Amino acid sequence: MSFYQTLNPTTETVERTFELHTTAQMKAIVDRAEHVWKTDWKKRDIAARKVIMSKAADLLRRDRVAHARLIATEMGKALPDALEEIDITADILSFYADGAAEFLAPTHLKVREGHAKIINQPLGLIYCIEPWNFPYYQLARVAGPNLMAGNAVIAKHAPNVPQCALAFEKLFHDAGAPAGVYTNIFLDNDQSAELIK
Repeated sequence: MSFYQTLNPTTETVERTFELHTTAQMKAIVDRAEHVWKTDWKKRDIAARKVIMSKAADLLRRDRVAHARLIATEMGKALPDALEEIDITADILSFYADGAAEFLAPTHLKVREGHAKIINQPLGLIYCIEPWNFPYYQLARVAGPNLMAGNAVIAKHAPNVPQCALAFEKLFHDAGAPAGVYTNIFLDNDQSAELIK
């Protein structure tokens, strides 16, 4: 498939089509994510990241029906099940927002002499490739812990859930995250391999 599309499984109608990002666009996305990670996101403390993650969870809860309808439209999940997925997704984001300070706190080690501790630091850009069957839940499992840890995330979602992918990206934009902290990307498998290289 050389594009992403919303093919409503109920009506068998193509509702929207999205072009793949070009190689130049892919490079610009990676460069932007790396820049915002180095100059901003990794330098923010957990409390500052928590504000954005909590707001994203709140926005998801506020607009849960609209998000659930996207899931139902794109991959055919029954609306009650899609609503449950949205609720779980918001809970995941809140879980990491509320727990990150504890999860990422230095751990002191017992040593015979001196002092030792394990510290957690941001790694950089996280690239995730996600399946279609839980289009919000799968993204939250990557975004929640990684954004709270100070990493930036680029997500390549399945080609049949592009509107879910864009809506999830918009959550973080609307919550106040700087551009590039969480980015959706539309790539085919060959482009994805190139991005990984």
